[in-house]
Amino acid sequence: MGEISTFGWISIFAIGAMLVNTFGIWAICKKSEWAEKLKEYCMCFAAGILISSPLIMTFPQALEKTPNAGFATLAGFVFMFFSNKIIKHMTKQRELAFGITAVEGILIHSLIDGVIYTVTFSISTVIGIMTGVGLVVHEFAEGIITFSMLLKGGLSAKKAGIYAFLVAALTTPIGAFLAYPFIQKLGNNVLGYALGFVAGVLIYVSASHLLPEASEHEKKHSTLAFIIGIAFAFGMMFTHHH
Repeated sequence: MGEISTFGWISIFAIGAMLVNTFGIWAICKKSEWAEKLKEYCMCFAAGILISSPLIMTFPQALEKTPNAGFATLAGFVFMFFSNKIIKHMTKQRELAFGITAVEGILIHSLIDGVIYTVTFSISTVIGIMTGVGLVVHEFAEGIITFSMLLKGGLSAKKAGIYAFLVAALTTPIGAFLAYPFIQKLGNNVLGYALGFVAGVLIYVSASHLLPEASEHEKKHSTLAFIIGIAFAFGMMFTHHH
């Protein structure tokens, strides 16, 4: 692990997220039945990782850097809660407005994903990998959702595919690379707050976004996929400690 630089890890995961998201867009275009079936399992697995890693690794690390990290975690959760409320309120308009505002929400979310890679890898490679795997896996479902929302908004399949790539896939590496120079200059105390904020965002994404969406379209082995996600996070933590 030591042979790859922090920027190297950030690049691998940010570009990986973009590719997985693009694969989701391609899959829903070409093999919609297969993609829809796989989407729920990806969401549940990602939710398992993204609820576990902030609680067992990210938040404790934030507390080590600043004892007030809990305030930042709450701020991250509340920020996502109100962002989601505003976007949902805006989507009550016509079909086209639904597509545009939903995409705005995904654009913000994807940019934040990119920033999260930069913050977590700047703290620890293991935390970065744990968080990164959860985020990358859920990108597949996000690509499918973005494309579907744009189609529902009245765009042609070709335009929906292009816009979904620009909004949901490309924004993640942009967020990561824009944040990198700033994160490197932050002191330990500020990094603790940044990490705490990230923990709150990840808990929200898992508990309020991925799990309810997966529960609504529950499949036979959805719960097993969620438990495997949690087990993966524990496995990564155990490997780190030993």
